[in-house]
Amino acid sequence: GGSAGDPLNSGQSLNTALGKILRLDVDAREGEYAIPPDNPFAGDDEAARPEIWAYGLRNPWRFSFDRATGDLYIADVGQSQWEEVNFQPASSPGGENYGWKIMEASHCYESESCDQAGLSRPIFEYDHTQGCSITGGYVYRGQAFPEMQGNYFTADYCLGVIWRLFPQGERWLSDVVLDSDLVISTFGEDANGELYVTDYARGAIYRLRPAQ
Repeated sequence: GGSAGDPLNSGQSLNTALGKILRLDVDAREGEYAIPPDNPFAGDDEAARPEIWAYGLRNPWRFSFDRATGDLYIADVGQSQWEEVNFQPASSPGGENYGWKIMEASHCYESESCDQAGLSRPIFEYDHTQGCSITGGYVYRGQAFPEMQGNYFTADYCLGVIWRLFPQGERWLSDVVLDSDLVISTFGEDANGELYVTDYARGAIYRLRPAQ
């Protein structure tokens, strides 16, 4: 969204593409994109950029779709204290406000103005005693460890911790699956749904698999 602390309030402004996820029709016309007619702000160009699908984001460092359901997972890097993962079901019509800079994860960022009405809350967060910068991954749809089917994997860039997130009733739960010394800059997914992580420090790629 801009400089530290989002001084232009880009995350909450609907008149800028900064701090947003955009949804475009790239096949409508050669050489230019079109606005999908079911975008949440389509047809009202004066009130909002029609490309906007979701807003209130600070710095999504990897978002991905569940290949089986179409659900969207967004890992959003925090400002100074909290990292978060947001969830958007495939059935969503868009228009979610994920809170930045009113909130940093589920915590008020600006105490003078912390109106949380209408905000979408994260399904997972951690503070900077557990890391410094979140790296978003994928929902596992491979065959190597079927007990992890439907679990979403994410990691911290600084401390190398990898978590799995999974729903239980109305709540989301999390487990640490690996406490490593990797500098995890991104995840990967192959054609079979197996997951990989990159170690930025060593220039290496590793496949996630069950412990022997």
